[in-house]
Amino acid sequence: MASLDGNSIHSGTTRALFPRGPGFTLENFSNKDFIVRDFIEELSESAVPSHRRSGPANQAFDPKPLIRTFENVLAQLATLSEELGEQETELLTSVRRAEIQHDQTLGELGRKLDQSIDSFESLDVSLNNPTQNGVNGNDRSGRHDGGGNIAVQIGERLEELDKQRRRALDASFLIQCWTEVSEAGQLTSLEEMIRRRGGGKDMVRCAIIARQLMRMSQRLDPSSWAQTNGAKKTNGTLNGVTGNRGHNTREIIEKFSETLEKDLLKQFDDSYRRQNFDDMLECAKVLHDFNGGASVVALFVNQHQFFIDRSQLITDEVTTDNETWERLADPDSEPPGVEPSLQSLIDEIKVVMQDESFIIKRAFPYYEVVLTKFIQRIFQQSIQQRLEMVLEKADSISSLAFLRSLHASRSYINNLIEDLKAHGLTEHPEACSAQTALSLDHQLDELFVPYLVGNSYIDRERKSLEELYSSLLFKFTIYHSRRKRAPTGFMASLAQQGTHLLSSAKDTYIDRLDSSELTPTQKAMMLRVAGVRDSDKNKNEIEVVDEDGVLSIENAKRMLKWLAEGVRRALELDGSTDTAKDVQALLNLLLVSMGQVYIETALDATADQAAAQETARTEPDLAYLPSLRTAITITNIMSHFITTVLFRLAESNTTVKRAMETQTKSAIERIESKTSTVMRSTIAVAQNWITKLLAGQKKLDFRPKDSDLDGGRSGSGYFEALATPTCLSICTFLSRIAALSAMAIDGQNLEVFSCELALSVRDLLFEHFKKFQVNATGGLMVTKDMSRYVSTLKELPLSKEVEGSVEVLSEIGNLFIIGPEALRERSRNFQPGVVAKKLQKADFRAFITRRDDAGSAGIQSVLAGL
Repeated sequence: MASLDGNSIHSGTTRALFPRGPGFTLENFSNKDFIVRDFIEELSESAVPSHRRSGPANQAFDPKPLIRTFENVLAQLATLSEELGEQETELLTSVRRAEIQHDQTLGELGRKLDQSIDSFESLDVSLNNPTQNGVNGNDRSGRHDGGGNIAVQIGERLEELDKQRRRALDASFLIQCWTEVSEAGQLTSLEEMIRRRGGGKDMVRCAIIARQLMRMSQRLDPSSWAQTNGAKKTNGTLNGVTGNRGHNTREIIEKFSETLEKDLLKQFDDSYRRQNFDDMLECAKVLHDFNGGASVVALFVNQHQFFIDRSQLITDEVTTDNETWERLADPDSEPPGVEPSLQSLIDEIKVVMQDESFIIKRAFPYYEVVLTKFIQRIFQQSIQQRLEMVLEKADSISSLAFLRSLHASRSYINNLIEDLKAHGLTEHPEACSAQTALSLDHQLDELFVPYLVGNSYIDRERKSLEELYSSLLFKFTIYHSRRKRAPTGFMASLAQQGTHLLSSAKDTYIDRLDSSELTPTQKAMMLRVAGVRDSDKNKNEIEVVDEDGVLSIENAKRMLKWLAEGVRRALELDGSTDTAKDVQALLNLLLVSMGQVYIETALDATADQAAAQETARTEPDLAYLPSLRTAITITNIMSHFITTVLFRLAESNTTVKRAMETQTKSAIERIESKTSTVMRSTIAVAQNWITKLLAGQKKLDFRPKDSDLDGGRSGSGYFEALATPTCLSICTFLSRIAALSAMAIDGQNLEVFSCELALSVRDLLFEHFKKFQVNATGGLMVTKDMSRYVSTLKELPLSKEVEGSVEVLSEIGNLFIIGPEALRERSRNFQPGVVAKKLQKADFRAFITRRDDAGSAGIQSVLAGL
């Protein structure tokens, strides 16, 4: 057996006495999962023999295996450290070599770059400064640089000589042409040039030569120009100036120019039909240089196929069906929109202008001028003629049809303008230029100037609304003009003003119906709105019923709807500077028609009804009260419309808006005043009737006899009665007033009315019960009556203070039934100065003295202590 040590191993099945230590390489420590603690624990585990690990717990610890294992590991780590150091040294050496090589490469490239820059600078200097040849180079490079500069100079000289040669040839040809025209009276050379070549450049050259010949004719042949101006020529002499063998050079040159222009125009037209835009552009340039281009622009615009086709259709009649025209004249129907033939024309124009603008830009060097001319022709010829026909037809239908057609046409044409601006036309796909946009806006304004100048439009609008309002209120005005009014007093003078206004409105309507200016359609529409048949020849004898004189919220809404449509038209048609004044004119019409003729007339009628009931001998009829609700509702609707619509549109003019606010405030205050007059009259009516009912109270109602109690008066029914007949009648009347007043007004207005009514009734009852003698049994009836009065009055919407005043009535009944001691206690609770909620001494004394036992010692002592 071989000797054993820590590193030896057995062969075959033999094993070492001590376990062999583990082996390591650099890869073991370069792993990302390497952890020192785990590495130490693994070494410790492998160094402890298994039989020792499984032995008894009290076995002594032997550190030698661990020491040997760690010594072996440390030795291997030292070896690995040396290997790692050698590898690091080799890598550092390689890095240094690479850095040295990189620095050398950069230096060499820098030197090459400097050489290139120097070469470029030398070449540039030699080309620009031939006197410095040879600087920074040998003689050969200097000669080379000088040669390049000389070549440039030679090229420039040759170009200048070529220009001089062309000018000389042109001058020679010009002299040749002048000789031909002055001596032979012909322009053979120019005509041959056109026939032989006929290209665009030759055309331009011919045009230039013709223009130069014309100037030469002015200077060298003044006799031709003088003849044209009417001077006389005798024997070849013109006022002392020798002629040129009798040839009029001006006429010859002008004739040639005309022929040349016709040829160019024909060539332009042929190119347009072939869609040869380059040839069109060349011809347009020549004609622009020749005569400003007016002829070619006129050819393009006037001979456009769109105008040729439309010239045959422009005289066609407006063929809209009768149903559409009737809808257009009906104020209650929605406007049908723009007239179909005008709509078709505008739609076609939109397509044509978008297509032609593409051609114009490619065919003309001055395309914006051509586009402007094309726009003018389209608007001033095609659109204007059709628009005039449509509006003339609409005017023959009715005023409203004209206004609606005018508004719809302008809106549709304005949409065309905006679409063309957005498309851009010649600037497509960009927005159109400022010049084109200005031209489009100008044409739109020019189209509608005849209809919107001055006050012509707003006068038409106001006249149309007046006709509609007069028609709608015709039966209303007839009904109230026939109504009888109060004969005297201040209200009579106001009523006379209202009567005059009604008569004026009625007469205006009748005169308008009889006017020869009124079209059949408009007359039929006015009669339909008024609810009158055309067979009623005498409009003053038309039968009306009570419903015709009653306010209608639906009619008020129709009036405001018509006005809103007119305001919309005024806002879109008329200029922004005139909007405030137009709105003020429409406000005046609204306040007169709806405010005075409609609402105030109805309130005057209601006030007359209320005043008539004040002296009624029978129970007053308060059926007029609910009509106030309709008047108030219509007033609120009108006021809201004025505030939210008309005032806002007038904000641009502070003076006009302030005048409108003052005018509206005055109108609303008049309506409120008349409403208050009706309610005050109602209180007076109630007071008068309640006074009359109280006057009918029987003296024995509160002083029944013993026979009444014994059955002579329905037996025991006397005590079972809830109240006296007078009390029941008054309470029924008050309940009816409460119900009708709630149908007329609400909110704080209803509370004020109810409080005033309750206080007046309380005062009447106070004075009423001071007039009756009351015995002990009658005191019970007084108590029942007072309780009924209080409960009825408290059904009204009263304030807390007035409710307290009404409660005082309950105390009056108690004063007739309680004994002297209770009366003495009550007499101590008087509060001087407080009238609303407590009885005063005077009232207390007056009621106590009406008791049958007022002469007793107990009652007298109470009265003596007051």
